[in-house]
Parts: sequence; structure tokens; C-alpha cells
Amino acid sequence: MQPDVDIIVPAGPGDRAWRELLPQLVAARVNRVILVLADDDLSDPGDIPPEVQVCRSKAGRALQLNAGARVSESPWLWFVHADSRVTPATLGAMQHFVDADATAIGYFRLRFLADGPRWTFLNAWGADLRSRLLGLPFGDQGLLMPRRVFDSLNGFDESVVAGEDHNLIWAARAHGIPLGAVPAPIYTSARKYAERGWWRTTWQHLGMTRTQARSFSRNNNRRDTAEAS
Repeated sequence: MQPDVDIIVPAGPGDRAWRELLPQLVAARVNRVILVLADDDLSDPGDIPPEVQVCRSKAGRALQLNAGARVSESPWLWFVHADSRVTPATLGAMQHFVDADATAIGYFRLRFLADGPRWTFLNAWGADLRSRLLGLPFGDQGLLMPRRVFDSLNGFDESVVAGEDHNLIWAARAHGIPLGAVPAPIYTSARKYAERGWWRTTWQHLGMTRTQARSFSRNNNRRDTAEAS
């Protein structure tokens, strides 16, 4: 049975990592795959599978994710990064999660492609640990949710410069929306670790996560308290 879901893929200016991803997503036979390009990206995107719907938005991941959600008409939304890669196991597990129709946000097991340092297996392990123990999956883990959940959170906060996915998870926690681990991998590029150095990049990500967690948790708890009153 075809899963009743739209897959939304935001792409930054000049980013063409989605060229390998789109055929993999089309194989899922979902309602639609929506590629959201930036308005100021004037370069030729090249061949795009005819099954993929293309829309445009102002540049910015939160802006583009929300734009894709507005175009979508399906009751389920799956937000996938342009440099992600999926397998048949990923797509099958996605369908099972959607069929269960839980009021929850699903996330996948993060794995890295072989385009970076071998030490990135530690980062994948850390992402799984962070998600399972701290309840903080990030966008590169393929956030999957019912539209009713997305709408109840008012989508991604477009005022957030970075970490819009992290902020959404804190908002979900403030609203009592549970998380659900989807038992399948989603792969992401490790090229940033190769370009910037594994240790330096890992340390920067840890510092950014800590800073964002303090800010987002405080802001969302304050907002939830204000709404309750």
C-alpha cells in the first residue's frame, strides 16, 4: 500500500546533493516528493525526475521546509536533508511508522557515508545515544510526523538562524509530543568532517548543540507556560 506521505527536501543555493537522493525517494511511491529550491539559486538544476514536484522559497532551511509543507496536501510529512541517502529498509520502516498513525515524531538511525573520516562511526553512535537517552534527534535523522503534529507546533521557527530542527524537537517536548525511533538507517554525508577535520568539527557540533539546547529549551518552556496561562 502506498504510504500517505509527502517527502520534503530543502536545497540550499548551489546544492546539488539531492541528485542522488531523489531517485531513491521516488522509489518509495509516496504521494509526492517535493524539492524546495532557493529563490536566489539561478543555476541550472539539471534533470529532475518527472515524479518530483519543484517549488521555490526564500533561502533558509526553516523557510524552505515550511514552504514545502504548505505545498503538501498529505496527512504525513517526512523532512529529508538533500545530502541524505536512503535504502529499501529505510523506506519500509517509514511506511510502517506511517501506517501506525501515532501522534509522534519519528526519527531514523543516523549513519554516515564513506566520504569522510572513519571516526564518524563515533558521531553516529553519539547521535543514536543523544536521541535515545536525551530525546534530541536532529534533522539529518529524517524527521517524520503527522501534519496534525506539524501544524500544532506552527511548523519550523523561521526566526531561528540555525538549528531549526533542534528547536522543533524542544517545542514538541514542551507540548508533550512523544518521539518514536524508526528502526532503520538513514545515511548522511561526512564530507564536512573531511573538509574541516574530524576533531574540530565534532567539537564545534557539541558546543553548538549545548548552546542551542540551553536557548531552545528555555524559550519553548517559557512559550508553553505563557500559552497555558
